[in-house]
Order: sequence, then structure tokens, then C-alpha cells
Amino acid sequence: MKPDDKSLFLDAMDDVQPLKRSTDINWQPSRNPRARQRIDTTQLDNFLTLGFLDVLPLSEPLMFQREGVQRGVIDKLRTGKYPRQASLNLLRQPVEQCRQMLFAFIQQAQQDSLRNLIIIHGKGREEGSHANIVRSYLARWLAEFDAVQAVCVALPHHGGSGACYVALQKSDDAKLENRERHAKRSR
Repeated sequence: MKPDDKSLFLDAMDDVQPLKRSTDINWQPSRNPRARQRIDTTQLDNFLTLGFLDVLPLSEPLMFQREGVQRGVIDKLRTGKYPRQASLNLLRQPVEQCRQMLFAFIQQAQQDSLRNLIIIHGKGREEGSHANIVRSYLARWLAEFDAVQAVCVALPHHGGSGACYVALQKSDDAKLENRERHAKRSR
């Protein structure tokens, strides 16, 4: 750049303010035609526990599966075949902030009838690193949600061992819609 170009550019940009970016939560466009309403999580009790924590060894992958979840569902989740409808980024957040963000995220996803999520938690190189503490709490917290059916490590291009896929149970509306659709086929 010539000195004149630089001063012209700086003059033109003098009153420009950077956009505030929030990349912690990313919702994909909903197929649900009704408008999404925000949940007021201040009225809900955050039941996610803090307390004593057994830190997961780095060699142990983040995995969870409710009894009764079909093997095919787990395989599709593990191979990234389900579209990710929303994501949550917990990188470099304090543990209490992660707890609050996760609670609000899962509650909102349930309200929006979402089924497939991705959570980016990071990975530490040492057992006691902050990222591994968050990862260990995340393993505990996700199991505390009745709606969480399965959790597994993400594929490398989605974050690998620093992220996880989460499958939520179908909402009552989705179950009813599924029953009606299959009832029409059998007639």
C-alpha cells in the first residue's frame, strides 16, 4: 500500500466498529415452521452436578449410550451420518460457565425438537489440563440429561477427540408425526 492509500483507508474506516461475534452456540436453520422461542433457563433448576470428579484418562474416548438405543443408531452417530442441527463451543470457558451453557443448550435443543448436536470441548495433552477437566465433566453431565440417548467422539474433521456428537431422544411431537406417517403407509 502507498502511504496515501493507507491514510485514505484509515480515514474511511475511522467510525467502523467491529461486529460482536458469539460463536459459542450455532443453530442450524430449523425445518420446523414455527418460530423458535428462547427458553428462560433462569426459571429452571440446573441439575448438573459439580462436586468431586474422576478425570477421564485421555486414552478413554467420550462414550455414552442409554439402554435400548439401537446399534444402528450408534453406528450412524459414530460415523457422522446424522446432520448436526446445532453446535456448542465450550473451548476456554470456566467449568461453571460450561455447566450453564450446556444446560441452556440442551434445554433449547429439546424445545426446538432437535435430535443431533455437536459439542466442541477441546482436548488437553495432560490428564489434569483444563480441557480434560471440562471433557470429564461433560461426560458426567450429558449422562444426567434424560433426553440424551447417546454420545460419541466426533470424526476428525468435526473436531475428533476434542468434540462429541450427541443424540437426543425424539420429542413427543416427532414421535406422533412418525406414528402418523407410518400408519398412512400400512393402510
